[in-house]
Amino acid sequence: MRITGWHGWFGTYNGVALLAILALPLAAVCAWALARPRTAAGSTSAWAWRSALTEVGIVYGTVPWVWMTMLPGSRAGEVPGRVSLVPLRDLLTMGTGQLVGNLMVFAALGFLAPLRFRAVASLPRVLALAAGCSILVETAQYVLQLDRVSSVDDVLLNTAGAGLAAVASRKWWRVCRRHIENQIRAGNAAQH
Repeated sequence: MRITGWHGWFGTYNGVALLAILALPLAAVCAWALARPRTAAGSTSAWAWRSALTEVGIVYGTVPWVWMTMLPGSRAGEVPGRVSLVPLRDLLTMGTGQLVGNLMVFAALGFLAPLRFRAVASLPRVLALAAGCSILVETAQYVLQLDRVSSVDDVLLNTAGAGLAAVASRKWWRVCRRHIENQIRAGNAAQH
């Protein structure tokens, strides 16, 4: 596999996947850059790193998948946007790669957001967040005329992937919620 030119790097699935791998050191630096001032401000080192890693993980684990869903088809701009609003119709025609890809789009968000943000630490909230994000992506595909079908099945799969990932991380929610509450109390005590 040889990737050449801007289109090869930014306009193909292989290019985006390779860029995501190459961006891993940058993600690590971003996590360090977020954790360091939090530790200096008085947060425990464990909490500063945990919060920074979850925030960076949400972005790092979501952006490449969303980027891939926004790659234009061969007739982008030439054909009007297409919509499929009948549930489960497109699901029957999807290949394994497309099914797995749709499940992965917001999986990092579903897994990590409840660990970092107390307001999202419930399965219905994770599902609502993922569905809202997925509807935004599908709407953008339609409006931008990317030669893609904006499908309710994509929304269902994206949401299901986030939900399954949230269930997988659920045993850590309580521990992280306790850390968030301790940090809030410490911050309030420091202000008085």
